[in-house]
Formats: sequence, structure tokens, C-alpha cells
Amino acid sequence: MERKTTRRLRSSTVILGGMGALAAALTSCGSEPDKRCVDRNSYDAVNGYRVVDSSACKGSSSTTGGKAKKSRGTKGADGQWYYDSEVSGRWADYGTFDKGKAADRGGFGCSGSSGG
Repeated sequence: MERKTTRRLRSSTVILGGMGALAAALTSCGSEPDKRCVDRNSYDAVNGYRVVDSSACKGSSSTTGGKAKKSRGTKGADGQWYYDSEVSGRWADYGTFDKGKAADRGGFGCSGSSGG
């Protein structure tokens, strides 16, 4: 009589593999677009917008364009989030202030044009 043997995976292998797959699915679908806090009043035709400390954008909204509370290190900056821009040093250009228009980053498990 032949004995049937089944191969059993170690529980740590199963857990680690499952966690990796879950992390990939969660982070790739519906992730936030890349954003930088910029001073809206600093636009330069060659460089774009000057990137400022994120504390200048704490009070601003991507849809209302509200001005942020002035804080140390921003010295009067009209900070707002600027999405999917090309960054060169302390300057950002070719992006958008509208989070909804930022590039949709689809990935594993994503369907349709909306990721989240």
C-alpha cells in the first residue's frame, strides 16, 4: 500500500508570502499621486514653481485653493499642493494643482480609470 504524502509549507513562508501579495495589491492600486508643496506666487517661466516646506500647505485644500497659515521657514509663501510635477532641485514644473487631474497610477488589481 502506497502512502500519500503531502508537502506542507511552513507557516512563516505562507504568512510572509501572503503579506507581500497584500502589500503589493494595496499600494499599487489607488495610491496617492506624487505631490510637492509649492509657492503659487513664485512661478518662473524657466524653472516653474519654487518648492517650499510642506508646513506651508497644511491649511490648503487641493480643490479650494485656500491659503495656508504662515509658518516659520515659509516666509509668506502661498503654499499649495502641486501634483505629478517634474522636480529639478528646489523647483517643480509641468504638474497640476488639481488632484483629480493628476495621472492615474493603475496597477495590480486595478480596474477602470479610477484607483480609489
